[in-house]
Amino acid sequence: MTSTDHNGFSTSTGSGDSLNEIRTDIVTLTRFILTEQSARAGTTATGDFTLLLNSLQFAFKFIAHNIRRATLVNLIGLAGASNATGDDQKKLDVIGDEIFINAMRASGKVKVLVSEEQEDIIVFEGDGRYCVVCDPIDGSSNLDAGVSVGTIFGVYKLQEGSTGTIEDVLRAGSEMVAAGYTMYGASANLVLTTGHGVNGFTLDNALGEFILTHPDIRIPKSRSIYSVNEGNTVYWDTATREYFESLKIPPAGGKPYSARYIGSMVADMHRTLLYGGIFAYPADVKSKNGKLRLLYECFPMAFLVEQAGGLATNGKQRILDIVPSQIHARSGIFLGSELEVQKVVEYYNKHESV
Repeated sequence: MTSTDHNGFSTSTGSGDSLNEIRTDIVTLTRFILTEQSARAGTTATGDFTLLLNSLQFAFKFIAHNIRRATLVNLIGLAGASNATGDDQKKLDVIGDEIFINAMRASGKVKVLVSEEQEDIIVFEGDGRYCVVCDPIDGSSNLDAGVSVGTIFGVYKLQEGSTGTIEDVLRAGSEMVAAGYTMYGASANLVLTTGHGVNGFTLDNALGEFILTHPDIRIPKSRSIYSVNEGNTVYWDTATREYFESLKIPPAGGKPYSARYIGSMVADMHRTLLYGGIFAYPADVKSKNGKLRLLYECFPMAFLVEQAGGLATNGKQRILDIVPSQIHARSGIFLGSELEVQKVVEYYNKHESV
């Protein structure tokens, strides 16, 4: 006998070949992509798009494999130093960048690639129809402390008639056709949107497949949790400072918010997306244009959050409406639960009108 849990997976409650029962009901990322393609033929999910997503998941698996080996730096060389024979060892973020570049080139579906590790765009030969923007290993400085790091990515479709130029990626985030991140921790978790909701997958190392574990993720409308580096308080503008002060010292009878800050954007955003609240990295007097990059950090996360029912703003403007001036352009950002982000906007509006 089988029963179905809240994620829609069948589990065996009696005797028999239960392993086969469970395995036949598993939804892999590949199966999910093909199902999406069939359901939306002629729109975002074309054959080329499906092949691109398969190449992306190959890159995530390869990076996850290298992350698991990262603590063996003296044996396999991931520390960015020299080994016993004097050979240069590659840093893990450089390895991640190489994996991503090679995977996108091999896909044959990507024309333009923007990487956090590369100063300029990379234009591939061939007739690729897509542009990919990525931070191959976000938060790599935290690896030695065992903190979860991740890959953040976004996908644009090549503009009509374009042969692949920088203008294909200097576009508003609202024009992205897919975005997501993979978080490498105790397990590798992939969170993905193709513009039709948000779904989460977990890498099963035994199967070598990403398995659908969090279908149709919806961020709670409100949650009393905030995630921000309060060490920068002295640099914040008045609106930002007053907003966060209101969370810590609410009106009489109110309950203070809980602070949860890891310092790795992927890890902080993964928790925010699942449990609600707000994540922020505001612009300040030290970083007037913000610190996080629009193309491959702010846009993908904002796209995910909005698809899950949340909001993303810099305080004055919707993040996905911004058009970056260059590939490494930066922005301040507040994103998360709808009602929490709206409070930020109210504080900015109040100070704009003064």
